[in-house]
Amino acid sequence: MDRNFVDFRLAPDDISAIRFGVSPGHELCNAVRVLQRPEEYPLQWGWLRGARSRMPRPAFELLATVIGAEGYFPDFFTATPTWDMQPADEFERLRTVSPELMRVDLRKMVLRSTGARQHAIQRMLDDPLRARAMLADAVESMWEAVLAPVWVQLERILRADIAVRARRIATDGLAGMVGSLHRTLAWSDDVVRVELRMHREELDCRGSGLVLVPSVFTAQGCTVLTEPPAQPTIFYPAQGVTETWARDAGSAAEALGALLGPARAGILLDAHAERTTSQVASDAGLAISTASHHLSVLRESGLVASRRDGARMLHLRTPLGEAIAGATL
Repeated sequence: MDRNFVDFRLAPDDISAIRFGVSPGHELCNAVRVLQRPEEYPLQWGWLRGARSRMPRPAFELLATVIGAEGYFPDFFTATPTWDMQPADEFERLRTVSPELMRVDLRKMVLRSTGARQHAIQRMLDDPLRARAMLADAVESMWEAVLAPVWVQLERILRADIAVRARRIATDGLAGMVGSLHRTLAWSDDVVRVELRMHREELDCRGSGLVLVPSVFTAQGCTVLTEPPAQPTIFYPAQGVTETWARDAGSAAEALGALLGPARAGILLDAHAERTTSQVASDAGLAISTASHHLSVLRESGLVASRRDGARMLHLRTPLGEAIAGATL
Protein backbone atom coordinates (compact mmCIF):
# COMPACT_ATOMS: atom_id res chain seq x y z
CA MET A 1 0.00 0.00 0.00
CA ASP A 2 1.31 3.45 -0.95
CA ARG A 3 2.23 5.72 1.94
CA ASN A 4 1.54 9.45 1.84
CA PHE A 5 4.10 11.91 3.20
CA VAL A 6 4.25 15.67 3.55
CA ASP A 7 7.87 16.85 3.61
CA PHE A 8 8.81 20.20 5.15
CA ARG A 9 12.34 21.09 3.95
CA LEU A 10 14.34 23.36 6.26
CA ALA A 11 17.74 25.02 6.09
CA PRO A 12 20.51 22.77 7.48
CA ASP A 13 20.88 23.00 11.27
CA ASP A 14 18.67 26.09 11.47
CA ILE A 15 17.13 25.83 14.92
CA SER A 16 15.44 29.20 14.46
CA ALA A 17 13.41 27.77 11.56
CA ILE A 18 11.18 25.87 14.00
CA ARG A 19 8.96 27.58 16.51
CA PHE A 20 5.93 26.62 18.58
CA GLY A 21 2.45 28.10 18.66
CA VAL A 22 -1.03 27.71 20.13
CA SER A 23 -4.22 27.60 18.03
CA PRO A 24 -7.60 28.10 19.75
CA GLY A 25 -9.30 27.88 16.34
CA HIS A 26 -7.81 24.46 15.63
CA GLU A 27 -8.92 23.21 19.05
CA LEU A 28 -12.48 24.39 18.44
CA CYS A 29 -12.71 22.78 15.00
CA ASN A 30 -11.56 19.46 16.41
CA ALA A 31 -13.89 19.83 19.38
CA VAL A 32 -16.75 20.07 16.87
CA ARG A 33 -15.56 16.76 15.42
CA VAL A 34 -15.42 15.17 18.86
CA LEU A 35 -19.04 16.21 19.41
CA GLN A 36 -20.00 14.53 16.13
CA ARG A 37 -18.25 11.22 16.87
CA PRO A 38 -17.74 10.96 20.64
CA GLU A 39 -17.24 7.19 20.55
CA GLU A 40 -13.91 7.71 18.75
CA TYR A 41 -12.46 10.06 21.40
CA PRO A 42 -12.43 8.35 24.83
CA LEU A 43 -9.94 10.88 26.25
CA GLN A 44 -12.56 13.61 25.72
CA TRP A 45 -15.43 11.90 27.54
CA GLY A 46 -14.82 13.89 30.72
CA TRP A 47 -15.06 17.12 28.72
CA LEU A 48 -18.06 15.84 26.77
CA ARG A 49 -20.16 15.30 29.89
CA GLY A 50 -20.36 19.04 30.44
CA ALA A 51 -19.95 20.27 26.87
CA ARG A 52 -22.94 18.47 25.35
CA SER A 53 -25.41 20.03 27.78
CA ARG A 54 -24.05 23.55 27.08
CA MET A 55 -23.73 23.21 23.31
CA PRO A 56 -25.73 25.78 21.25
CA ARG A 57 -27.40 23.50 18.71
CA PRO A 58 -27.76 25.93 15.73
CA ALA A 59 -24.11 27.03 15.98
CA PHE A 60 -22.93 23.44 16.29
CA GLU A 61 -24.95 22.25 13.28
CA LEU A 62 -23.62 25.09 11.11
CA LEU A 63 -20.00 24.41 12.05
CA ALA A 64 -20.42 20.64 11.73
CA THR A 65 -21.73 21.15 8.19
CA VAL A 66 -18.66 23.11 7.14
CA ILE A 67 -15.99 21.31 9.20
CA GLY A 68 -17.26 17.77 8.71
CA ALA A 69 -16.37 14.72 10.79
CA GLU A 70 -12.95 13.91 9.30
CA GLY A 71 -10.37 14.94 6.72
CA TYR A 72 -9.71 18.47 5.52
CA PHE A 73 -11.55 21.46 6.98
CA PRO A 74 -11.27 25.08 5.80
CA ASP A 75 -7.95 26.75 6.50
CA PHE A 76 -9.66 30.07 7.24
CA PHE A 77 -10.69 28.71 10.66
CA THR A 78 -7.04 28.66 11.77
CA ALA A 79 -4.56 31.50 11.35
CA THR A 80 -0.82 30.89 11.61
CA PRO A 81 -0.53 29.94 15.29
CA THR A 82 1.65 32.08 17.56
CA TRP A 83 2.91 31.62 21.10
CA ASP A 84 0.58 34.28 22.51
CA MET A 85 -2.49 33.48 20.36
CA GLN A 86 -5.75 33.98 22.31
CA PRO A 87 -9.37 33.16 21.38
CA ALA A 88 -10.24 36.82 20.85
CA ASP A 89 -7.42 37.05 18.27
CA GLU A 90 -8.95 34.17 16.31
CA PHE A 91 -12.44 35.68 16.41
CA GLU A 92 -11.24 39.06 15.16
CA ARG A 93 -9.19 37.50 12.37
CA LEU A 94 -12.06 35.27 11.20
CA ARG A 95 -14.34 38.29 10.82
CA THR A 96 -11.85 39.90 8.42
CA VAL A 97 -10.86 36.86 6.32
CA SER A 98 -10.82 37.83 2.64
CA PRO A 99 -13.86 36.66 0.62
CA GLU A 100 -11.52 35.13 -1.95
CA LEU A 101 -9.84 32.93 0.64
CA MET A 102 -13.26 31.83 1.85
CA ARG A 103 -14.28 30.96 -1.70
CA VAL A 104 -11.15 28.86 -2.22
CA ASP A 105 -11.69 26.86 0.97
CA LEU A 106 -15.46 26.50 0.56
CA ARG A 107 -14.97 25.19 -2.99
CA LYS A 108 -12.80 22.44 -1.53
CA MET A 109 -15.55 21.56 0.92
CA VAL A 110 -18.15 21.45 -1.86
CA LEU A 111 -16.01 18.86 -3.66
CA ARG A 112 -15.64 16.87 -0.43
CA SER A 113 -19.36 16.70 0.40
CA THR A 114 -22.61 15.38 -1.04
CA GLY A 115 -26.36 15.84 -0.76
CA ALA A 116 -27.87 18.38 1.61
CA ARG A 117 -24.48 19.22 3.11
CA GLN A 118 -23.05 20.04 -0.31
CA HIS A 119 -26.02 22.28 -1.13
CA ALA A 120 -25.66 24.13 2.19
CA ILE A 121 -21.96 24.83 1.58
CA GLN A 122 -22.69 25.90 -1.99
CA ARG A 123 -25.13 28.52 -0.68
CA MET A 124 -22.37 29.87 1.54
CA LEU A 125 -20.06 29.96 -1.46
CA ASP A 126 -22.62 32.07 -3.33
CA ASP A 127 -22.49 34.75 -0.59
CA PRO A 128 -19.12 34.55 1.19
CA LEU A 129 -19.56 37.78 3.17
CA ARG A 130 -22.79 36.54 4.72
CA ALA A 131 -21.20 33.12 5.31
CA ARG A 132 -18.23 34.76 7.02
CA ALA A 133 -20.46 36.62 9.46
CA MET A 134 -22.56 33.51 10.19
CA LEU A 135 -19.51 31.32 10.77
CA ALA A 136 -17.78 33.91 12.96
CA ASP A 137 -20.92 34.21 15.12
CA ALA A 138 -21.15 30.42 15.36
CA VAL A 139 -17.49 30.09 16.33
CA GLU A 140 -17.82 32.64 19.14
CA SER A 141 -21.04 31.05 20.39
CA MET A 142 -19.55 27.56 20.43
CA TRP A 143 -16.35 28.75 22.04
CA GLU A 144 -18.14 30.49 24.89
CA ALA A 145 -20.32 27.46 25.52
CA VAL A 146 -17.96 24.50 25.27
CA LEU A 147 -14.31 25.65 25.44
CA ALA A 148 -14.23 28.91 27.39
CA PRO A 149 -15.13 27.07 30.65
CA VAL A 150 -12.04 24.84 30.27
CA TRP A 151 -9.65 27.21 28.48
CA VAL A 152 -7.45 27.59 31.58
CA GLN A 153 -6.93 23.82 31.78
CA LEU A 154 -6.57 23.49 28.01
CA GLU A 155 -4.03 26.30 27.66
CA ARG A 156 -1.92 24.97 30.54
CA ILE A 157 -1.63 21.56 28.87
CA LEU A 158 -0.61 23.13 25.56
CA ARG A 159 2.01 25.40 27.10
CA ALA A 160 3.33 22.62 29.33
CA ASP A 161 3.79 20.44 26.25
CA ILE A 162 5.71 23.21 24.49
CA ALA A 163 7.94 23.74 27.53
CA VAL A 164 8.88 20.05 27.61
CA ARG A 165 9.55 19.98 23.84
CA ALA A 166 11.78 23.05 24.08
CA ARG A 167 13.75 21.39 26.87
CA ARG A 168 14.17 18.28 24.71
CA ILE A 169 15.79 20.34 21.94
CA ALA A 170 18.54 21.24 24.40
CA THR A 171 19.08 17.62 25.46
CA ASP A 172 18.28 15.57 22.32
CA GLY A 173 18.62 18.10 19.48
CA LEU A 174 16.03 19.06 16.89
CA ALA A 175 15.81 15.61 15.34
CA GLY A 176 15.26 13.97 18.72
CA MET A 177 12.58 16.47 19.67
CA VAL A 178 10.72 16.15 16.34
CA GLY A 179 10.87 12.38 16.51
CA SER A 180 9.27 12.46 19.97
CA LEU A 181 6.20 14.41 18.83
CA HIS A 182 4.35 11.47 17.27
CA ARG A 183 5.09 8.11 15.65
CA THR A 184 4.13 9.57 12.23
CA LEU A 185 6.75 12.32 12.44
CA ALA A 186 10.46 12.06 11.67
CA TRP A 187 13.46 14.27 10.92
CA SER A 188 15.92 13.24 8.22
CA ASP A 189 18.38 15.25 6.11
CA ASP A 190 16.91 18.61 7.15
CA VAL A 191 13.39 17.45 6.27
CA VAL A 192 10.53 17.09 8.75
CA ARG A 193 8.38 14.30 7.33
CA VAL A 194 4.76 13.66 8.33
CA GLU A 195 2.86 10.56 7.29
CA LEU A 196 -0.80 11.29 6.49
CA ARG A 197 -3.68 9.15 5.32
CA MET A 198 -4.64 10.91 2.10
CA HIS A 199 -2.33 13.79 1.30
CA ARG A 200 1.22 14.11 -0.03
CA GLU A 201 3.23 17.27 -0.67
CA GLU A 202 6.73 18.75 -0.48
CA LEU A 203 7.27 22.26 0.85
CA ASP A 204 10.38 24.41 0.91
CA CYS A 205 10.28 26.11 4.32
CA ARG A 206 13.66 27.79 3.99
CA GLY A 207 12.96 31.43 4.69
CA SER A 208 9.51 30.86 6.16
CA GLY A 209 10.20 28.23 8.83
CA LEU A 210 7.85 25.70 10.38
CA VAL A 211 5.36 26.05 13.23
CA LEU A 212 4.72 23.12 15.60
CA VAL A 213 1.39 23.22 17.45
CA PRO A 214 0.29 20.83 20.21
CA SER A 215 -3.40 19.93 20.37
CA VAL A 216 -5.56 18.42 23.09
CA PHE A 217 -8.37 17.54 20.66
CA THR A 218 -6.16 16.05 17.93
CA ALA A 219 -5.89 12.53 19.30
CA GLN A 220 -5.68 10.38 16.19
CA GLY A 221 -2.54 11.66 14.50
CA CYS A 222 -0.97 14.76 13.01
CA THR A 223 -2.52 17.28 10.62
CA VAL A 224 -0.84 19.98 8.56
CA LEU A 225 -1.42 23.48 7.24
CA THR A 226 0.50 24.05 4.01
CA GLU A 227 -1.19 26.70 1.89
CA PRO A 228 -0.45 30.46 1.98
CA PRO A 229 -1.06 32.86 3.56
CA ALA A 230 -0.55 30.60 6.58
CA GLN A 231 2.97 29.59 7.55
CA PRO A 232 3.67 25.84 7.16
CA THR A 233 2.31 24.21 10.30
CA ILE A 234 2.14 20.77 11.90
CA PHE A 235 -0.48 20.03 14.55
CA TYR A 236 0.40 17.08 16.80
CA PRO A 237 -1.28 15.44 19.85
CA ALA A 238 -0.19 17.07 23.12
CA GLN A 239 1.26 14.76 25.72
CA GLY A 240 -0.25 14.24 29.15
CA VAL A 241 -3.89 14.30 27.98
CA THR A 242 -6.08 11.99 30.09
CA GLU A 243 -9.83 11.63 30.37
CA THR A 244 -9.78 13.92 33.43
CA TRP A 245 -8.02 16.88 31.76
CA ALA A 246 -11.15 19.03 31.81
CA ARG A 247 -11.91 18.66 35.52
CA ASP A 248 -12.39 21.89 37.42
CA ALA A 249 -9.33 23.70 38.66
CA GLY A 250 -10.32 23.30 42.32
CA SER A 251 -10.33 19.51 42.34
CA ALA A 252 -7.17 19.43 40.23
CA ALA A 253 -5.38 21.70 42.70
CA GLU A 254 -6.47 19.42 45.54
CA ALA A 255 -4.92 16.45 43.74
CA LEU A 256 -1.61 18.27 43.32
CA GLY A 257 -1.84 19.43 46.92
CA ALA A 258 -1.98 15.82 48.07
CA LEU A 259 1.36 15.29 46.34
CA LEU A 260 3.25 18.48 47.20
CA GLY A 261 1.25 19.92 50.07
CA PRO A 262 -1.38 22.67 49.58
CA ALA A 263 1.00 25.61 49.98
CA ARG A 264 3.63 24.35 47.54
CA ALA A 265 0.97 23.24 45.07
CA GLY A 266 -0.56 26.71 45.12
CA ILE A 267 2.81 28.38 44.63
CA LEU A 268 3.64 26.10 41.70
CA LEU A 269 0.27 26.60 39.99
CA ASP A 270 0.65 30.38 40.24
CA ALA A 271 4.26 30.40 39.02
CA HIS A 272 3.42 30.86 35.32
CA ALA A 273 4.76 34.42 35.49
CA GLU A 274 7.83 35.70 37.32
CA ARG A 275 7.16 36.93 40.85
CA THR A 276 9.34 38.11 43.70
CA THR A 277 9.49 36.22 46.98
CA SER A 278 7.36 38.94 48.57
CA GLN A 279 4.73 38.63 45.83
CA VAL A 280 4.65 34.85 46.21
CA ALA A 281 4.18 35.25 49.97
CA SER A 282 1.42 37.83 49.52
CA ASP A 283 -0.45 35.78 46.89
CA ALA A 284 -0.25 32.64 49.04
CA GLY A 285 -1.07 34.40 52.32
CA LEU A 286 2.22 33.28 53.88
CA ALA A 287 5.07 34.86 55.80
CA ILE A 288 8.00 35.74 53.55
CA SER A 289 10.25 33.27 55.39
CA THR A 290 7.71 30.47 54.90
CA ALA A 291 7.28 31.28 51.21
CA SER A 292 11.06 31.35 50.81
CA HIS A 293 11.30 27.87 52.35
CA HIS A 294 8.64 26.45 50.03
CA LEU A 295 10.34 28.05 47.01
CA SER A 296 13.65 26.46 48.04
CA VAL A 297 12.03 23.02 48.13
CA LEU A 298 10.39 23.56 44.73
CA ARG A 299 13.68 24.85 43.31
CA GLU A 300 15.66 21.86 44.64
CA SER A 301 13.03 19.56 43.08
CA GLY A 302 13.55 21.21 39.70
CA LEU A 303 10.02 22.62 39.55
CA VAL A 304 10.85 26.32 39.97
CA ALA A 305 13.81 28.37 38.74
CA SER A 306 14.99 31.49 40.55
CA ARG A 307 17.12 34.35 39.27
CA ARG A 308 18.41 37.52 40.86
CA ASP A 309 17.33 40.90 39.49
CA GLY A 310 19.20 43.51 41.47
CA ALA A 311 18.04 43.19 45.07
CA ARG A 312 15.09 41.01 44.08
CA MET A 313 14.82 37.27 43.53
CA LEU A 314 12.36 36.25 40.79
CA HIS A 315 10.74 32.80 40.59
CA LEU A 316 9.21 30.99 37.59
CA ARG A 317 8.13 27.42 36.75
CA THR A 318 10.68 25.27 34.93
CA PRO A 319 9.71 23.02 31.98
CA LEU A 320 9.30 20.17 34.49
CA GLY A 321 7.08 22.40 36.60
CA GLU A 322 5.09 23.33 33.49
CA ALA A 323 4.61 19.65 32.69
CA ILE A 324 3.28 18.90 36.17
CA ALA A 325 1.04 21.98 36.24
CA GLY A 326 -0.24 21.25 32.74
CA ALA A 327 -1.02 17.61 33.48
CA THR A 328 -2.82 18.68 36.66
CA LEU A 329 -4.86 21.50 35.20
